[in-house]
Amino acid sequence: MTATIETPSAPARPPRQPPMRRALAVLRNVWRGLTSMRTALMLLFLLALAAIPGALLPQRSLNAGKVADYIRNRPTLGPWMDRLELFDVFSSVWFTAVYVLLFVSLVGCILPRCLDHYRALRTPPVKAPRNLSRLPLHYEGADAESPEQVIERARTQMRGWRTVVAPGNREGELTLSAEKGYTRELGNLVFHLALVGLLAAVAIGKLFGYEGNVVVLADDGPGFCTTSPAVFDSFRAGNVNDGTGLAPMCVRVKDFKADYLDNGQASMFTSDIQYQTGKDLNSGAWRDATIQVNHPLRVAGDRVYLQGHGFAPKFTVTFPNGQTRTEAVQWKPDDATTFLSSGVLRIDPPGGMYPNEDERRKHQVAIQGLFAPTALLHGQLLTSMYPAMKDPAVAIDIYQGDTGLDTGRAQSLFALDQEMIKQGRLVKQQRVNLKPGESASLPDGTKVTFDGAEEFVNLQVSHDPAQQWVLVSALTMMAGLLVSLLVKRRRIWLRVYPGAPADGVRRTVVEMGGLARTDQAGWGGEFDRLRERLLTGDK
Repeated sequence: MTATIETPSAPARPPRQPPMRRALAVLRNVWRGLTSMRTALMLLFLLALAAIPGALLPQRSLNAGKVADYIRNRPTLGPWMDRLELFDVFSSVWFTAVYVLLFVSLVGCILPRCLDHYRALRTPPVKAPRNLSRLPLHYEGADAESPEQVIERARTQMRGWRTVVAPGNREGELTLSAEKGYTRELGNLVFHLALVGLLAAVAIGKLFGYEGNVVVLADDGPGFCTTSPAVFDSFRAGNVNDGTGLAPMCVRVKDFKADYLDNGQASMFTSDIQYQTGKDLNSGAWRDATIQVNHPLRVAGDRVYLQGHGFAPKFTVTFPNGQTRTEAVQWKPDDATTFLSSGVLRIDPPGGMYPNEDERRKHQVAIQGLFAPTALLHGQLLTSMYPAMKDPAVAIDIYQGDTGLDTGRAQSLFALDQEMIKQGRLVKQQRVNLKPGESASLPDGTKVTFDGAEEFVNLQVSHDPAQQWVLVSALTMMAGLLVSLLVKRRRIWLRVYPGAPADGVRRTVVEMGGLARTDQAGWGGEFDRLRERLLTGDK
C-alpha cells in the first residue's frame, strides 16, 4: 500500500485593492487621526512649545540689529539657529505648519460634533429603563392621584426640560422621560468655534496688518505723516502687506507729561497731540486729542499708541566764525527707574565755512555722554536720583574730527564708531559736566553749550483689520467655557401604574430614577428637590 500525504494548500490571498482605493483609505485614516480631539490638543501644546523660542530669542521683525549681534557672537551655533528660522519664529515654515494643522484639526473635529449635537436636539429623550432601581438615584412611592394626573402634574412642573410621555408595558402604565442640559454641549461647541475664530482673526491680522514705531520730540514740531514706511524708525508689515497703501494720517506732539510716585515709579504717561486724517489733509485743519498708556488714538482704521518716553539733550555748537548749529537727539534711557540716559550727538559745520570737504570733516563735532534729569554728583561722577526733569545735567566727552557722517555707513544712534577713534580720525577734546546754560570751549575756538533737554515720546502706529474680531472671539470663548462648566446634563424618568387596592383604596405606584450625564457634585440634592416638587406639586 502506498500512503499519500496531502499537504494543505496555502490560504487564498484576498484580492488586492485598486491603488485608488488604497490611497483613499490612507487619506481617510490620516484625516480621522488629524481631526481627533487628541491630535488637536497635541497640536495646541506644540504651538505653545514652538512659541517659546520666539519669546526667548531676539526676533528679526522686532530688532534686526540685535539678531545680527546674536549671530556674530555665536559664529558656530548662530548660523544654524538662523537656518532653523529661530529668529523668525512666527513667520517660519514650521510654526505656520503647526498653526495651519491646528486650525484644520479643530475645524475637522468641531463640525462633526455640531452635526451630532443637531441630531441630538432632534432626538427624543431616551425611554425609561426597565429597572429604575439600578440607577444611581432612585425613589419609589405611592400617590393618591391617577397615573394620568401624576404624569401631567410632573410634566407641568418640568418647564425647560425636554419631555416625552409614553405608555409602559403594564396595563395603565405611563412613563415620562425628561432630559436637560443640552446647552452644556452647545457651550462647549461655542468655545471651540470661538477658538477657531480667534486663530483665524490673529492670522488675518498678521497677514494684512502692519506696525510702525517712531520717536517724536514733544515740542509741537512738524511731527510725522504715515505716507511711507520710511518715516518710521522701525516698521513691520504683514506677510501679504508690502507697506504701501498706508492709511494717510499726520500726527504732531504738543507736549508730554509723566506722573510719578514718590519713589520714582511712573504711574501714568499722558501726551497731548494733534492729528489730520481724511478731509483734514486737504483743508489743513488739525484735531486735538489726548493719548495715554493703553488709551490710544483710533482713527482711519489705525491706532496710535503711546509706548514710552525719554529725553533729548539739546546742544548749541558755536563755530569760530560765529555761526551756530543747534541739535536735539533722543538718548537711550539706561535706567528705567531714574532715566539716566546715554547717547551721541553729531554736528556738521555749516556749508561754505571751510575751503574743502577734507577740512570740513576734520571739524565735525561729536558729543557723547550721559544725561541725568535730576542730577546727583559723586565728585565728577554723574548719576540721576529721580526720573522727572528737576535738575538736569550732562557728563559728556566732546570729540572733533571725522564723525563718519559722510561715509554712507549705518551708525549707531547711541554710540560713536570706535574704529574712527582708534584711527585718530576722531579726537577727544574735552570731558566736562554741564548744566543748562553752561558751555565748554575747544582749542580751535568752537564752543559747545548745553541748552537743557526736551522730552520725546515713542509712538506706535498699529493696523490690525481683525482686532475687533479677536476681542469678540475671546469674549465668546469665555461665555462658552462658563456655560460648559456651569450647566449640568441630567436625565429623569418617571414610571407610574395602578397599584393593588389597599383598604379599599387604589393608589398609584410611582417610580423615579435620575442619572447625571456629567460628574458634578450637588446632583443628589437636586434630585431630592425635584422629587418633592414633582410628586407633591409644590413649586
